[in-house]
Amino acid sequence: MNAPEQMKQFRHVGTRPVRPDGVDKVTGRALYSPDFKAPGMLWGAILRSPHPHARIIAIDTRQAEALAGVKAVATGRDLPTLESLVMHVGEGASDIVDVSHNCLALDKVLYEGHAVAAVAATSPEIAREALALIEVEYEELPFVLGVEEALAEGAPILHDNVFTKGVDPKPDKPSNAAMRVEMGGGDVEGALASAAATVTGRYSLEPVHQGYIEPHACVASWNGDGQAQIWTSSQGHFSVRALTASVLAMPQADIRVTPLEIGGGFGGKTTIYLEPVAMVLSKKSGRPVRLAMTREEVFRATGPAPGAVIDVRLGAAADGTLVAADVEFLYHSGAYTANDAGAGVSSAIGHYRIANTRVVGVEVLCNRPAAKAYRAPGAPQVNFAVESAMDELAGKLGIDPLELRLKNAVVEGDPQTTGLPWGRIGYVECLEAAKAHPHWSAPLGPNQGRGIAGGYWGNYGGPSTVNVSVAEDGTVTVATGSPDIGGSRASMAIMAAEVLDIPYERVRAVVADTASIGVSMVTGGSRTTFATGMATVQAAEEVKRILCERAARIWGVAADQVEWRSGEVTCLDGEKQGQVMSAAAIAGRSFHSGGPIAAVAALSAKGWLPGFGVHICDTEVDPETGHVKIVRYTAIQDVGIAIHPDYVEGQIQGGAAQGIGWALNEAYIYSKDGKLDNAGFLDYRMPVASDLPMIEAVLVEVPNPSHPYGVKGVGEVPIVPPLAAVANAIHAAAGVRLKDLPMAPDRVYAALHPEG
Repeated sequence: MNAPEQMKQFRHVGTRPVRPDGVDKVTGRALYSPDFKAPGMLWGAILRSPHPHARIIAIDTRQAEALAGVKAVATGRDLPTLESLVMHVGEGASDIVDVSHNCLALDKVLYEGHAVAAVAATSPEIAREALALIEVEYEELPFVLGVEEALAEGAPILHDNVFTKGVDPKPDKPSNAAMRVEMGGGDVEGALASAAATVTGRYSLEPVHQGYIEPHACVASWNGDGQAQIWTSSQGHFSVRALTASVLAMPQADIRVTPLEIGGGFGGKTTIYLEPVAMVLSKKSGRPVRLAMTREEVFRATGPAPGAVIDVRLGAAADGTLVAADVEFLYHSGAYTANDAGAGVSSAIGHYRIANTRVVGVEVLCNRPAAKAYRAPGAPQVNFAVESAMDELAGKLGIDPLELRLKNAVVEGDPQTTGLPWGRIGYVECLEAAKAHPHWSAPLGPNQGRGIAGGYWGNYGGPSTVNVSVAEDGTVTVATGSPDIGGSRASMAIMAAEVLDIPYERVRAVVADTASIGVSMVTGGSRTTFATGMATVQAAEEVKRILCERAARIWGVAADQVEWRSGEVTCLDGEKQGQVMSAAAIAGRSFHSGGPIAAVAALSAKGWLPGFGVHICDTEVDPETGHVKIVRYTAIQDVGIAIHPDYVEGQIQGGAAQGIGWALNEAYIYSKDGKLDNAGFLDYRMPVASDLPMIEAVLVEVPNPSHPYGVKGVGEVPIVPPLAAVANAIHAAAGVRLKDLPMAPDRVYAALHPEG
C-alpha cells in the first residue's frame, strides 16, 4: 500500500538501495564465526550427556589430559560457584546459575546433549579422540518429556530449589511448574453461560527449532594479563559479554567481544552456550580456543521454541460481539525457566475487545533443552489456538471469519491487557486490506480451501548506543552496538542520510565491538530499527548542528545566521549571504575549526508500538494421502513506515515461511528413552523453496508518531498468524479441524479417514 501523504516528503526513507553487505556475502568474503581463526588457535570439543536425566557421580579426565596434543580439559568444577542472580539480558531473564550449569553441567544432566566436559587440542581429530577417553559415571534418573506428565503426581522433579513463581502464598514443595502468569477481569463464567454461541477446544504443539543455518561458534582468547577477547556470532555481543563475565565472576571490562556476521538467529542467538567454556580452556592452555557446534549439537543442546498444550473457550453474542475468553496453557520450558508464559498471556487475546477475560500461562520444566526465544517468543503457540477457535466460532454464528475479526478488532484507545490504552495501531487497517485484496475473493479449485488469521507482537524499544562521525572528506560512518540480522545497517544508513540530506552512498554503517561503543540491548524483539534508529537520528541531528556551528565559525557569523539546506550549510548573514558550504568542506577544515566532528546518542527508547498482521492462506488437501499443499499465501502487516521496503518484505516472507513450517512439518521427535530422533535437517523437515508459493507481502503503513520516521518493529509479527491460517485453510478445504501440530500428512489422513 502507498505510504501516507505526510511520509512522501522523504528523500531516502522508503527507498530500496543496494544492501551494504550483499557483495561480501555473495562472494564469500563475509566473515562468520565458523570462519574465524586466531594465530596459535586450539580446537575445542564438548562431551555431551547420552542420558536425559542423570546424576553425575564422577568424571575421570586423566586419560584425555595425557593424550598427546591435548592442551586443556574442563568440567563444571572449573567454573566458579555462583549465587543465584536473575539477569535481564537477551530476550527475557535468566538466572546466572542456570546459565552456568547449562554451559557445563555440575551435579546433574537435565537433557540428552547437556554439556559435561570439554577439551582443547591441536587438531579437531585429537579433540574428538580425547572426548572418547573421558570417563563419566552416571546414576540414571527418571525423566519427563511432556508438560502434563511433568505436572502429574509423582513425576520426577528436575530442581529441588524451584518453587512455582506467581503463586501466593509461595508453595512449600518444589515443583516442575516454574512460573504461573495470569491476566484478566470481569465475569468469564457468567458471560460464557449467557453467550449465544461458544466454542471449546484443546490444542497442542511440539517444540520447534529456529533453524538458523550457521551453527553456534566462537573463538576465545584469555591473555596472561587477565584481559580476554571473544569473537562470536550473536544477536547481542553485549549480552555475551555480560553473561560470560557473570558466569566466570570477572569484570565485564576485562572481556572484549567482537561480533562477526551472523548466519541467522531468529531469537536463538540471544544467549550463550560456548563462550565461557572456550574462555576456561583458553585460560588453562594459554592459547586461543575455538569451539563450534555440529548441526546435531545445535538441535540437541540449544533452545527451541516451547511446545504447548492450550485450552480455549470463547463466547459471543448473536451479532458476533465477543463476550468472553478463557485461555489456559502449559508451555515446555525445558530444563530451565524460559520466560515465555508472560508473552503468551499478554498476546493471546490482546488483538480483540473482550469484556470478560481470563488468561493463565504456566511454564513447565521437563528433560529437554531449555527453551529460548524464537520470533515473537510465546505468541505463535497461543495464537494458533485462539485464531482457530475464532474460525470455529464464526462457523457457529454463520458470520464470515474476516468480518468476525473486524467487528471485534482493537483500535486506538481501546484498553490493552495491561489496562493501558492502545496507541496508533493498525489491526483494522490490515483486516480491511485483506478484505479488499483480490486473494480474499479469488476462486478456489477442487479440494482447496481458504483460511485467515490475525495476530500481533508487542515489539520493544530499550537501550541503544550510536556514534555518528564525519570523515575529512565528508563521508559519514554510523557505528552501532546492534548486530545486523535483518538489514539494520542499511536502515541506519538510510535514516542518517535522511537527517543529513546527503546521498545514501556517502554513509557507511558498521557494528562496533563492546570496547568501541556504549551498551546496546540485543537485536531481538523487533526493537533495532526503532530503538537504534532513534539513536541514529538523534546522533545525526547533533552532527548536523555541529556542522552548522563549524560553518558559522569559519564564516565568522553568528550560529543563528546559518541553515542546513539540501545537505549543505547556507549562510543567511550580510555579505556572505547565500554562500554554501558542503559537509566535505567543513570536515576538511575540522582540525582547525574545533576538532573532529562526531556525536554519540545513548538512550533507552520509549514509545514503541506493536505490529499487527493478517494472513490469508489457500491450501489444497489430497484426500488420498493427507498431503497439504500451500497454493497461495498473502501476508498483510502494519509496518509503521518501511525504511527499506525490500528488507521489510523479506522479514514478512521469512516469518510466514517459518510459521508454515511450524504448522505443517516441524517438530522435535523424541524416542521412548528420551533421545531426540531427528537432530538434523534430513529428519527435521523445514520448508524449502519448492514447498511454498511466492509469499505476497502487503505493507500497511500506519506511522508510529513516537518515532521520527514512523517506525514500528516488523520481524516478529509474521510468524504469529501462519499456524492458524494454515489450520483454518485445511478445515475449509477438507472439512476437518486439526488441533495438534504439525499437521503432517499422517494426521490429516487420520482426520479424513477416522475409520482407519
